[in-house]
Amino acid sequence: MSAGFTVAVDAMGGDKGTGVIVEGVRQVLSARDDANLLLVGDPDEIQKHIGNNPLPKGRTEIVEASEVVNMDDSVAVALRNKKKSSMRIAIDQVKSGRASACVSSGNTSALMAISKFVLKTIPGIDRPAICTTIPALNGHTHMLDLGANVDCSADHLYQFAAMGSILAHAIDDNSRPTVGLLNIGSEDIKGNEQVKEAAELLSDSTLNYVGFVEGNEIYTDRADIVVCDGFVGNVSLKTSEGVANLVSVYLKEEFMRSPMNKLVGLLAKPILRSFGNRIDPRQYNGASLLGLKGVVIKSHGSADAVAFANAINIALLEIANDVPSKISESMNQSHNSVA
Repeated sequence: MSAGFTVAVDAMGGDKGTGVIVEGVRQVLSARDDANLLLVGDPDEIQKHIGNNPLPKGRTEIVEASEVVNMDDSVAVALRNKKKSSMRIAIDQVKSGRASACVSSGNTSALMAISKFVLKTIPGIDRPAICTTIPALNGHTHMLDLGANVDCSADHLYQFAAMGSILAHAIDDNSRPTVGLLNIGSEDIKGNEQVKEAAELLSDSTLNYVGFVEGNEIYTDRADIVVCDGFVGNVSLKTSEGVANLVSVYLKEEFMRSPMNKLVGLLAKPILRSFGNRIDPRQYNGASLLGLKGVVIKSHGSADAVAFANAINIALLEIANDVPSKISESMNQSHNSVA
């Protein structure tokens, strides 16, 4: 492999097949010269999609895997019965040091379980969390957890806030990122007991805690990091995706309603294109599994090549900024200060 960062790619995961993943890999390799990629999966299937347009020599390698974790596989099946799956072997590359990160668009629950089993969690972190960036008025907001942990204690929410702060500091060059707790109101008396207790922990910490954040403030500049349990986070994210899709459909319907509307739509096309680019979900694809002893990025199962390439770029960014080590250092410092 050439000098640079190496990422293991699960080439068999996702809804759109190996072809989309290979094209995403090709886009990353074309755009940057510091990336090396291990494509893990069925060699014949991968080679079929590479075709007559070979990937750069010395920067790619196919790693054979004889099994695939399906989207409907249970965690137990994926963990115990599919040790030769592309997902498992891709994560094994990180464990062995052959790669510094893994990217997969496969089964989220299986990816989290296998990653936790193989890589282990950082000391001081009870549960890894899924964190992603979403568009906001100030550029973007980091939000976690998005589904890994349905039930969370106050301590878990505090740990999520600490990890989110370290991530924002590392990759956004933001020395004092603001942290908000997602809640049903801004008043101190609002929310369940876990959220109230987490608010007390955050208020007494060195984190830049700004208080409760309501759902309508997620996309504002209220906080750089929005913290919640996985149930609330996943519902919030999926609801936002549904609203965005609804707005898109309604706009198209209105512009097609009459000849005059079509003309207005034609005139507005450059503005609509620019607006679409700013909120394009493909630019935000790639969720970090924070709290592991290694970088693992979950791509959306329905990601196209552009979106999958973005997930790989997020992995490269986290490798370059050594995010797991910084989380580990912060946890050690926190433990020592308490001791």
